Amino acid sequence: MEAGVACKWNYPTWIESERFGRKSTGSLRFGRIAKQEHKTRVVVSARFPVQTSSNRHRSVSLEVSCSSYTNFSASTMETGSIHAPFDEALMLKNKSLEVEPYLNGHSIYLVGLMGSGKTTVGKILSHVLGYSFCDSDTLIEQEVNGMSVAEIFKLHGESFFRKKETEVLQRLSSQKQLVVSTGGGAVVQDVNWDYMQKKGIVVWLDVPLEALAQRIAAVGTHSRPLLHYEDGDPYTKALKRLSYLLEQRGKNYAKANARVSLEEIAGKLGYRDVSDLTPTEIAIEALEQIEVYLKEEDGMAIAGL
Repeated sequence: MEAGVACKWNYPTWIESERFGRKSTGSLRFGRIAKQEHKTRVVVSARFPVQTSSNRHRSVSLEVSCSSYTNFSASTMETGSIHAPFDEALMLKNKSLEVEPYLNGHSIYLVGLMGSGKTTVGKILSHVLGYSFCDSDTLIEQEVNGMSVAEIFKLHGESFFRKKETEVLQRLSSQKQLVVSTGGGAVVQDVNWDYMQKKGIVVWLDVPLEALAQRIAAVGTHSRPLLHYEDGDPYTKALKRLSYLLEQRGKNYAKANARVSLEEIAGKLGYRDVSDLTPTEIAIEALEQIEVYLKEEDGMAIAGL
């Protein structure tokens, strides 16, 4: 079955918390989904209604469209309006314009532990870059008759899921201009790295384990099959399993082309807690780290290395 690309903005519960509500000034609106057979251009326009005398609290409205590709059978397009703090939205757009010439259409693969925000940050990046967004877990679910990841693990086992994961990444590797949110364990198999780095840049979202455990506990652990092996309350279960997974996968995550550390972003911006970071701030840092990597690669190529 051919993998489909769905472009959607669905913020997970962890960024709809009270903390996030205090930092964000906005809302999200999208029109109906329309079928599209050809790649369409992202249209970005801005309005700047001043709400207070501070730029930090001024809002910008960005009109965006997310495009799809003809060689995916389930092509969809969504358009909408995003409201974000003025300085964040402007910084995000400016940084994307700086990175695009170096990016040269290469896809971006986001890796990291469960709950690290790969889907949320990935959708922000896809919109600002005019890329299509893919969630590899969602594509696997579509291939297995809509069965959830938890159900696939229960009925078919992890090895079956990993095989499907590799098949999906193989198909995506032939495409350009994608932002792909991968499953937490995609980094374990070497063949997956071959596919992700074939025409792509791998970015690791590095989030402190305590913050991840809090996020997962807040939304529940029922959809996380690898957490079913642990005992205790949701936070304890999540922290135990995440610690084990990071010990097993840490070296694999470290092979990413770029690393986005939420602790480093929080320190740079003067925040006490990584939970105070907005997804837009994380996306800006991701673009900065991608730019650093691409400039280094460009310099090495010029030097003939």
